[in-house]
Amino acid sequence: QVQLVESGGGLVQARGSLRLSCAASGRTFSTYPMGWFRQAPGKEREFVAAISWSGGNTNYTDSVKGRFTISRDSAKNTVYLRMNSLKPEDTAVYYCAARVAPLGSAYYTGVNEYDYWGQGTQVTVSS
Repeated sequence: QVQLVESGGGLVQARGSLRLSCAASGRTFSTYPMGWFRQAPGKEREFVAAISWSGGNTNYTDSVKGRFTISRDSAKNTVYLRMNSLKPEDTAVYYCAARVAPLGSAYYTGVNEYDYWGQGTQVTVSS
């Protein structure tokens, strides 16, 4: 069983920054590919960023490329999402997710590809 707990959300002005954290339980966290997703009111949950188990491969949705950075610290069982130059359209509940997968270099971008989810953290960007 894996438990994921997000933190770091809040209210920020446009062009500001936030860093989200996702703390994971489970001895094999270091082998899980991880992802960040977000869901705005009235919209479906969408992919934001993903990282392979080693941290060597990452992927981002086009709208956040150059502004967001996903990273992981396996010693701390934590994955991060650094968000810079925030825009009002980034406002959403942000979720982290973990996939139980064989070791490899893959990252995953689909909602249905993940096995465990956190409870979410609200990010609100004011104009």
